[in-house]
Parts: sequence; C-alpha cells; structure tokens
Amino acid sequence: MRAGRPNAEISTRELERDCALGPAERRWFDAALERLGLSARAYHRTLRVARTIADLDGGAAALDRSHLAEALQYRRF
Repeated sequence: MRAGRPNAEISTRELERDCALGPAERRWFDAALERLGLSARAYHRTLRVARTIADLDGGAAALDRSHLAEALQYRRF
C-alpha cells in the first residue's frame, strides 16, 4: 500500500512516483511491453500488480525485474 491506500486506488501520478524504475528495469520493461504488444493501459495495470508483488515481497521499496516479470506473467492469462 502507498500512503495507507491499496495499490488499485492510487492515481497514475502516484503510480509513476511509487513505481519509479531504474534505467535497466525501464529498458527491460519497455522491451517486454513492446514484444507482447501491450497498451499504455496494460503498462499501468502491470505496474500496479508489480507494486503489489513487491509489497508482498517484504515491502520492497523499489520494483525489480522479478516483480515486473511476475506481473507480466499474470497478464498472459
């Protein structure tokens, strides 16, 4: 949760702030989104899921590639 609210309820601006990716993660995530043909809406939804996964992973402060990859796997279903 960010600021006491579920990840599903945070604004896009808050999502971008709370899910800031490092340069390597950003390149990897952008390439994965392009390869999978996902939309901007899917980008934000995947970030929300990745943030939830990071929260469940002991409250990790930053998203890493494993959080993003797991979130993308759920998009496939």
